[in-house]
Amino acid sequence: MIPRLKIAYEKEIISKLMSKLDVKNKHQVPKFEKIILNMGLGEDASDWKKLKACLDDLALIAGQKPVITKFKKSISNFKTRKGSNAGVKVTLRSSKMYEFIDRLINIALPRIKDFRGLSIKGIDTSNNYSFGIKEHIVFPEVNFDKVDKIRGLDITIVTSSKNKKGTLELLKEFNFPLNNKNWGIYGKKECNRKKFKAYKIG
Repeated sequence: MIPRLKIAYEKEIISKLMSKLDVKNKHQVPKFEKIILNMGLGEDASDWKKLKACLDDLALIAGQKPVITKFKKSISNFKTRKGSNAGVKVTLRSSKMYEFIDRLINIALPRIKDFRGLSIKGIDTSNNYSFGIKEHIVFPEVNFDKVDKIRGLDITIVTSSKNKKGTLELLKEFNFPLNNKNWGIYGKKECNRKKFKAYKIG
């Protein structure tokens, strides 16, 4: 079964973005390429029981089996050793990616206490969007009674956009709950330009 957001993108969102971004070829329209979910565990990564619990939780959230990440170098201050376990991550593509976005926007994010929207500052120089969730239990797939510890989750959405404006418009068309307070040159209100100078569209 084709995810409803993928259908919406192909039938509605592409044409809207072509108009907004002044693009004539639909293949130039920005799209989501993949989503990376990462859960860093720190010292807990050396405890197989805790690591296994995180693997199971992330598998429930993503609908796909995660992999264990390793430290690339040893840092004494952080008590990390090269090659030791660092955390767990999973990469979603195609249908599973759209299904995750649907659950994220409509179920998980609204369950965050005192949620005020996602910051547009998460758009990086590669025109991808990253943000963090402090409590992974906002996803209903996770059984709160079986969770040994509430953990944070980093989410990176990789896009094909060539500029920050394309990424922002793509997120808006998918109804991401972005915080539009003082958007400056990004949004409708031309205010606080100096604050948003670093995020100039281009």
